[in-house]
Amino acid sequence: MSDRVFNVLFLCTHNSARSVIAEAVMNELGKGRFQAYSAGSMPSGRVNPYAIDMLSKLGYDVSGVRSKSWDEFAGPDAPKMDFVFTVCDDAANETCPYWPGQPMTAHWGLPDPSRTEGSEAEIRAAFADTHRMLYQRIGIFKNLPLTALDSLSLKAKLDKIGQMPRVPGADEPAV
Repeated sequence: MSDRVFNVLFLCTHNSARSVIAEAVMNELGKGRFQAYSAGSMPSGRVNPYAIDMLSKLGYDVSGVRSKSWDEFAGPDAPKMDFVFTVCDDAANETCPYWPGQPMTAHWGLPDPSRTEGSEAEIRAAFADTHRMLYQRIGIFKNLPLTALDSLSLKAKLDKIGQMPRVPGADEPAV
């Protein structure tokens, strides 16, 4: 097993919910092995308050969470990304910047919880569902034998993770 820390960037158009949740989950689950970041092509400039509230209640560190542009990660002084995952369909269909080092990419699209209409309980349930799906996918990803897989095998596994349906009651914390 390598002692190397892998950099992971989660992208979503507005960088206000899904990508921020993914960043927090990866930084917790992958502590010591992965460093996660999130960004958006058209960042909203604010993180959705439901995302912040849920992450805080689950014990994630949200002190440095902010909505930011993917341009911060495309420049020569940016951390070199090993993996870039799009978590919304809009970002997956956009032309991404050139990522130095040509990281492995995959699409892990999820419904946007911030578009949920209904009661506060229904909105919170949508955010919890997004967290559960990301928790499952990231949990599988972090356990892959990254240094033992060739590029084609790894790419196939990353794509397969992105196609996973939600598994009710999977091992994740309750909100």
